[in-house]
Amino acid sequence: MYAPERQQEILRLARDGGRVDVVSLAEEFQVTAETIRRDLKTLDRAGLLRRVHGGAIPAGRLDFEPDLAEREGTSADEKDRIAKAALTELPGEGTMILDAGTTVARLAAAIPLESSLTVVTHSLPIAARLADHPGIQLHLVGGRVRHRTRAAVDAWALRAYSEIRADVLFVAANGFSAEHGLTTPDLAEAAVKRAAVAAARRVVLLADSAKHGQEHFARFGHLSDVDLLITDSGLSPEDATAIERGGTEVVRA
Repeated sequence: MYAPERQQEILRLARDGGRVDVVSLAEEFQVTAETIRRDLKTLDRAGLLRRVHGGAIPAGRLDFEPDLAEREGTSADEKDRIAKAALTELPGEGTMILDAGTTVARLAAAIPLESSLTVVTHSLPIAARLADHPGIQLHLVGGRVRHRTRAAVDAWALRAYSEIRADVLFVAANGFSAEHGLTTPDLAEAAVKRAAVAAARRVVLLADSAKHGQEHFARFGHLSDVDLLITDSGLSPEDATAIERGGTEVVRA
């Protein structure tokens, strides 16, 4: 296969799957990883793909953000395992912040009825899940509500988080990597996530392995800001070890 033919097929795979990685492409096309990197560099220069850690995503993907209904059905089994593993990180009778995100929402739904906690959230879906929980004192952070994520953003939300100190934050991200940190497509939502990180003594990132190496438009922190990453077994042991070298504990559920 000539290079232009291979590059056309790589582009098709990226558009169909949303992402391609160097190792898988090298195996599929029976070429070296360096050859694939040159292909990705060529496609990146042409504006057809955007290179990210370990692979590439379709051009324009940095600004792409699926709506809540689309995200609910993505990696559902992995998200359930992550949420179950996260239950062990709930504070005894303390305070916690729940960020907007479908995996965090699964954690909210799994909180045992006997739990006695103070919960702060800027997510309308999470607040709705917890409103009738008998053991939870719920604080809903206000602000402009983003239609795509049903999360409160802007000045009201930022001010609320500047006035509290919580035991633990369960935070979500659209992408995470040691190189590019924690990212999400929207600047306003990134600002609220950044404020929530600053408001917590301990930060736990809940993110499925498909988000590793992805980068989006707005960065709200470094991976070193995270005390614990709970992900799924799709994250390789080598990648987990590399993350832990940076000071973040990793649990692969």
